[in-house]
Amino acid sequence: MLMQVFYAPDIKGESYTLDEKESRHLIRVLRTVKGSLVRLIDGNGNLYEGIIADPDQKRCVISVTDTIHDFEKRNYRLHVAISPLKNSERFEWFIEKSVEIGIDLITPLIARNTEKPGIKEDRLNNIIVSAMKQSLKAGKPILNKPVSFNEFIDSNLTTSKLIAHCNKSFQRRSVSDVYSKNDDVTILIGPEGDFSPGEIEKALAKGYSSIHLGESRLRTETAGIAACYSVNFINQ
Repeated sequence: MLMQVFYAPDIKGESYTLDEKESRHLIRVLRTVKGSLVRLIDGNGNLYEGIIADPDQKRCVISVTDTIHDFEKRNYRLHVAISPLKNSERFEWFIEKSVEIGIDLITPLIARNTEKPGIKEDRLNNIIVSAMKQSLKAGKPILNKPVSFNEFIDSNLTTSKLIAHCNKSFQRRSVSDVYSKNDDVTILIGPEGDFSPGEIEKALAKGYSSIHLGESRLRTETAGIAACYSVNFINQ
């Protein structure tokens, strides 16, 4: 059986007590016993290994045996600013898979053609935590509040800056042509109707590089994943 992973954002010291829901799942559903191995992640980049010290179904106590700081820390930071989608399940799919691949910041970007600007912040954060546990990521990606396109590109970013779009009236290059390994990077992904020509022009004027994500015309959530994977692949 795979070692169970739990999210422990408030962990301190040499032991941690799981809440009732997690305790019941671990002890009653999975039928783990005293001495069983577990892992804890704190969202700040640290991985803890431990054993079940008190298999209580309401407050299971984990005794920490080892701490790994900066677990699998990457040499770059990836920020994807992506338009929310009318179909919330597709946007949730992007959130889940981007966390599994590796991402640091996610900003819902409200562009001219965005159909549904709102997000369910609590639900998306729960999906982030679940994806962290699934893929054994110790750092919790930050989900920012939705922000307008104009406000976002006016922000003073010090990363590499890319805007992905399908408008062939503008010269577009591949990610590998404009992004260098180990650089922090911000990538803009537009809505189903793409960024408007005016938005692309504003981004270029602000120092963004115009990119494509292959020959196919991708859905927003697929484009977001393609961007994450491209940066991840370059950094291998």
